[in-house]
Parts: sequence; structure tokens; C-alpha cells
Amino acid sequence: MKVLVDTCAWSLLLRRKKRTALSGEQQFTLTALTEAIQDGRVAIIGPIRQEVLSGIKDLAQFEKLRTALQAFPDERLTTPHFEEAARLFNLCRSRGVECGSVDMLICAVAVQMQWAVLTYDQGLKCCIQVFEAEGLIK
Repeated sequence: MKVLVDTCAWSLLLRRKKRTALSGEQQFTLTALTEAIQDGRVAIIGPIRQEVLSGIKDLAQFEKLRTALQAFPDERLTTPHFEEAARLFNLCRSRGVECGSVDMLICAVAVQMQWAVLTYDQGLKCCIQVFEAEGLIK
């Protein structure tokens, strides 16, 4: 199964310098990402790529990360993805869970493609729990 990798996981791999201070969840995420890359199961969408590359002050570091991410083509986002993201946002909101736009796009793609999501972001994980309870995502 393909894995849609969230920004926080990419940042662990590509931006984090010290890996000795990782939490257990972060270490699990990093290991899972490494395995997914080795198995050719990694997926990314443009908004995640933008988040990973945003805020890098050093141009050489930006280019290094941009080049590393070029190995992973963006999943094409279409109107149905955005419509599904809105539907999922409404579902979360009805359950008292607040979610961001990019998080909802991640979930919409994962639902429509039947992919897993790799993240340790607690906000996104709350959204995913709502969708798991509804049988929408694995």
C-alpha cells in the first residue's frame, strides 16, 4: 500500500540534524518512511512539498531539499480531491475536531486512493481517527 507522507515526517528525514533526541513516535515515523522509500511506496502532494521547502533561509539547503524531493512526483490534485477535503472537513467539524486545509487534502487523497498516511502530527492524527471510525481510511 502506498503511503502519503506528511510534512512532519519529511522534515524528520530531510531537515532534522540531530536524530538522537527523537521520541519513540518520531523514531517509528522515520523508520516507516525509510522503509516506504526503499519499497517505492511513498506518495506526496504539492502542498506538502511546499510546506517542507518553506522557511528555509539558506539557498543551498533549499536546493538540496528540493533536489531530494524531486525523486517523488506529486500526486495530481483534482477537483474531486478538493470536494472530498471539504466533505471531510465538515465531518470532522461535526465531531468537534478542527482540521487544517492541507490536512484535509492529505486525508482526501488518502481516502480516494486508499492509501495510508504517515504522520506523527497530533492534529492530523485526530482527523484520521475520525475517518477510521467512519471506515473511510486505514
